[in-house]
Amino acid sequence: MNEIFSIEGKTAIVTGGSGVLGSNIARGFLKAGAKVYIIGAHQDRVQKALDELSPFGTVQGSPCNVLDVEELKRVREEVLALWGNIDILVNAAGGNIPGGTLTPEQNFFDLKVEDYNKVVDLNLNGTVYPCMIFGEVMSKQGKGNIINVSSVAASQALTRVPGYSIAKGGIEIFTKWLATEMTLKFGDKIRVNAIVPGFFLGNQNRAMLINPDGSLTDRSQKIIARTPMRRFGDISELNGAVQFLCSDAASFITGISLPVDGGYGAFSSI
Repeated sequence: MNEIFSIEGKTAIVTGGSGVLGSNIARGFLKAGAKVYIIGAHQDRVQKALDELSPFGTVQGSPCNVLDVEELKRVREEVLALWGNIDILVNAAGGNIPGGTLTPEQNFFDLKVEDYNKVVDLNLNGTVYPCMIFGEVMSKQGKGNIINVSSVAASQALTRVPGYSIAKGGIEIFTKWLATEMTLKFGDKIRVNAIVPGFFLGNQNRAMLINPDGSLTDRSQKIIARTPMRRFGDISELNGAVQFLCSDAASFITGISLPVDGGYGAFSSI
């Protein structure tokens, strides 16, 4: 590999590292020679992810609530004790919950406030708090890369997922704000960017996109029609974008949201 794209030897923290998206990014980092610390909400899922990831490189992890600042501080100290620095933070914790998704028969006024709050809190504050705790280390080091995870739902109105859309929109402006803050106050070696995944099949959206018989739902047919590549993404197709943004090849890039969406955001569907 051209050294300018290398992340070999870097230390990365991946929140949501026991989930599909986070564990995939962690695996990509490990294969590229980085050391990875994953955090997730549940001990059993974190351990399962560690067992699956350990053949690929140096990986540690523990359960941690990304909405608990004291738990995040505990992880920060563990990572510093293990490896001495934090080069990369990927905020992959997030997602939707059933109560935060409206059924086709429901409308906005049927949305339960408590479920809306859970979705916004997990996705938005679940990104802000880790940036606050782990980003402080980067400010003292004078270097580091933060990658947030947005969504195409941040820039275009997707029906049925109001809380998720609002939270992802918040992540995009927070990414710009934090990129500016870190660079102006701590130097141009600290960069903050986001990736914008299009539609990838996973456990949290499978019921919305795939019928029990394996055929596409009406919603997924509309998605495919709007995606020039005419397919869903493979989760591994996010890795190149993330690693590029964390490498020296992106040394003059900060505050952007990079789409990885098969052309969905570019296509008017006409």
